Amino acid sequence: MPLEYAGVIAEHTAVREAVGVFDVSHLGKVEVRGEGAYDLVNSCLSNDLDKIEPGRAQYTLCCEEDTAGIVDDLIVYLFAPDHLLLVPNAANTAEVQRRLEAVAPASVTITDQHRSHAVLAVQGPRSGDLLAALGMPTEGRYMSVAAHLLTGADGGSVPVTVCRSGYTGEKGYELIAPAESAGLLWDELMRAGADLGVAPCGLGARDTLRLEMGYPLHGQDLTRETTAVSSGLSWAVGWKKPAFWGRAALVAEKEAGARTRLAGLRASGRGVPRPHMPVLVDGVGVGEVTSGSFSPTLRTGVALARVAASVEDGAEVTIDVRGRPLAVTVTKPPFVGAHTG
Repeated sequence: MPLEYAGVIAEHTAVREAVGVFDVSHLGKVEVRGEGAYDLVNSCLSNDLDKIEPGRAQYTLCCEEDTAGIVDDLIVYLFAPDHLLLVPNAANTAEVQRRLEAVAPASVTITDQHRSHAVLAVQGPRSGDLLAALGMPTEGRYMSVAAHLLTGADGGSVPVTVCRSGYTGEKGYELIAPAESAGLLWDELMRAGADLGVAPCGLGARDTLRLEMGYPLHGQDLTRETTAVSSGLSWAVGWKKPAFWGRAALVAEKEAGARTRLAGLRASGRGVPRPHMPVLVDGVGVGEVTSGSFSPTLRTGVALARVAASVEDGAEVTIDVRGRPLAVTVTKPPFVGAHTG
C-alpha cells in the first residue's frame, strides 16, 4: 500500500467529500471452519458473538490471558456457526492464529488466507453510488456482510464479499475477493467511479482519516501493555460471557479503575502533535502522544494520547513539541462527525 498517490490532503478530501479506494490487502485473513468454530472464537476473543447473527461482522480484541493486554484488535465476519473469517492487523496475524490453534478442537480448521485473498476498502459519501454502478449490494446496515458475483467489463466474474464497514468514519464498504481478481476489481472501481470523483488512496490518508475519528491503531495507541478498559474499548467486551482471554484481569481493572486512559487532544495553537511527544500539566508530565497529525478537515493538529486517568475532557494541557509548548484541549473523539450509517 503506497503512502500516497496524488497527495494525502487530496486523497483525504476525496473520502470526506466523494469516494476513495484503498488497497488494504496487507490485512490478515484467517478462516475458522468446522463444528465448534463459533464457540472457539467466542470463548477466546473479547466481544460477544451472541450479539450478532450470521451475515454480520463484529469488532473484537485478542487479549493476553493474564494481563488482558491487547495482542490485536480485529474484525470477525460471521458467515455461519461453522464458518468465520478473522481480519487481524497484518503484523499480528500469525500470533492470533497461533493462539487459536493452540486451543482449537480437532473438529476446527484454521487457515491463513493472507495470500489467497485481497481486500479493497471503498469509503466516502458516494461509496454506495460506486458499488451500485457495479450492481453490488449497498443497502445492508452497518457491519452487515453479503456475497456478490461481480461481472467485469471484459466479461470475467469475481466473487466478492461485501461488508458495510471501514476505518474512515465515512459510509463505506470493504470488499474481499480472490487475490488473482484484485486487479480486475480495482480497475472496475476506477472505471465506474470516474464520474463520481473516485480517488485511489494511500496509507497517509488512511491515517489522517482514522485519527479524525479517534480510531486507535494497534502498535501505537493499543499495545500488549494497554487494555480495553484503559483504551475506551469496554464496549468491545462481552462482560456477561463466562470466559474469554483476559476476562479476570479486565473485570478486576474495571472494578478498580484504570490508571491511564486514551484521550483525544485538539491543538489550540499552531503546531502538529506527533507520537512520543510528552503531554504536560503545569510543566509536569501526565502522558505521551501515541498518534498525532494535522487534520485536513479541521485545519489544526489532533492527536490521541495515553494520559493519566485523572486528566479530564475539557482540560487545557500542553504538548512538548521539540522544546516548544503547544496548547491543546483534551477532547473526546471523534474530532469530526462520523457518517458510517
